[in-house]
Amino acid sequence: MKTTMIKSAGMLLALAAGVTLTGCASAPKTMYGWDGYQPQVYQHFKGESPDQQIAAMEKALETMSAKGQSAPPGFHAHLGMLYSISGKPDQVVAQFEDEKKLFPESAVYMDFLLAKTKQGVN
Repeated sequence: MKTTMIKSAGMLLALAAGVTLTGCASAPKTMYGWDGYQPQVYQHFKGESPDQQIAAMEKALETMSAKGQSAPPGFHAHLGMLYSISGKPDQVVAQFEDEKKLFPESAVYMDFLLAKTKQGVN
């Protein structure tokens, strides 16, 4: 009987410790700030104004920066594409270069798009 009580008390103590430690855990910090990126891609496909999307994405970049977060993969490429639609080639190049710098695996595709931009093909 004593052994059963000791085992029960030990299990209760372990359960209480587990609940206490779990309650203190915070949500993991995400690697990237997704601040409005996915809705902006959706807005693009719905045909909304590129200038409105650019403004929203630039604001999202500011918010991410203030939070110490990085833009997710594709963010700068999408923003560059929106600049291309709006006829702003300097910003296109800057965004594609940022995408390439932040995500080296995108370099081949970004170089392809940069070459098209420099040829004047949008």
